[in-house]
Amino acid sequence: MTNGGALDLVMLVPGKDDREGLSGVLSRRESLGTRAIASEILVHPRRDPGCFREAPEILQTYLRRARYALVVFDHEGSGQEERALEEVQDNLRDRLSRSGWEKRAEVVVIRPELEVWVWSDSPIVEKVLGWSGRTPGLRDWLRERDFWPEGARKPPRPKECLRDALRAVQRPLSSAIFSRLAEGVSLERCQDPSFVRLTEILKAWFPSD
Repeated sequence: MTNGGALDLVMLVPGKDDREGLSGVLSRRESLGTRAIASEILVHPRRDPGCFREAPEILQTYLRRARYALVVFDHEGSGQEERALEEVQDNLRDRLSRSGWEKRAEVVVIRPELEVWVWSDSPIVEKVLGWSGRTPGLRDWLRERDFWPEGARKPPRPKECLRDALRAVQRPLSSAIFSRLAEGVSLERCQDPSFVRLTEILKAWFPSD
C-alpha cells in the first residue's frame, strides 16, 4: 500500500475488515499471479450503501492518480438486496465509466457478505479462529447447531457463524483476523464466485512480470 504518489489501484470498501482482508490478498502477488500492485484502500464511512451510491464521487479525485479503480462491497446491507447481484455491479460500473473511469473501473459485489470468504477448508481457518485441537472441530460444531447444512459448500449466514465461533472460544472479532486469514490461507482454496471474480480482475489488470 502507498500514499501520496501515483497508484496502480485505488479500492473503495465498506469497512476495516474488508480493508485488512483485501490488503492481505494484494500482498500475495505470487499466489494471485500478479506483479506488485501500488494500491490505496479507502473505507467508506457509510459502508455498503455508501459504496454503491457514492463511489463515483468518492473516486473522482483519483481519476488521474490511479490507473484503475475497484469497488468491493456486500450485497446484504447495501440497500440493493432486491436487485440481482449482476445488475448491481453493472449499474455501478456504468456510473463509474460515465464519471471518467471509462473501462478502468470494476465492481465486485459479495453475496451475501465478506465473511463468506472466511469459510474455506483450510486448517488455517481453525487456527486463526482459535479452534485448533478442539473437539468437536469447528465445522462439526457449526453443523451440530444447524449453522452449516450438510452438503452445503458455505454456511448461509457466514457473519453469524464467524461471530458465534469466536464467542465460543472467547475471542473478539477484529480486522486482524481477516488480515491473518488473507495472508495465510491458500487463495486457491477460496472458490467463492465473488473472490474468483476479484482475482481474475487483478490478474487481467496487473499480470505477473
